[in-house]
Amino acid sequence: MVWWIWVLIAIVLVVAEMLTLDLVLLMLAGGALAAALAAELGVENIIWQGIIWAVVSLLLLLFLRKWMLEHMKIRGKAIETNAQSYVGKTGVTVTDVNAAGGRIKFQGEVWSARSADGTELPNGTHVTVIKIDGATAIVEPILRPIADS
Repeated sequence: MVWWIWVLIAIVLVVAEMLTLDLVLLMLAGGALAAALAAELGVENIIWQGIIWAVVSLLLLLFLRKWMLEHMKIRGKAIETNAQSYVGKTGVTVTDVNAAGGRIKFQGEVWSARSADGTELPNGTHVTVIKIDGATAIVEPILRPIADS
């Protein structure tokens, strides 16, 4: 009945992997599942189960992790937060915006904003969000106004 302990270890490792996103703990969890399978198939010696865990984990680290990391890079840079998805969106200043601060409205919300190059953007200027810095949108003016929809 040792197999369920290995499954529990695998579950804990997978949950910890969700916090780190490094794919190392996921490979260790795969080794733990291999040890659980070995225990269920009749390998009763804990030392042999540990060896199976170590060997499978090492193989996964050497071969599968590298492939997974390369595959993730092909997909492109992941957007890590919802706020980062605002980059490229357009809005309008609701106060004067400069390098020190100001306010814009976009996506139905009013955000703190700063001018990207330090220029003064008067109230009513149409802008594009080029970066999110904490809770502040870094903006630059749009050369031609956008028709309201």
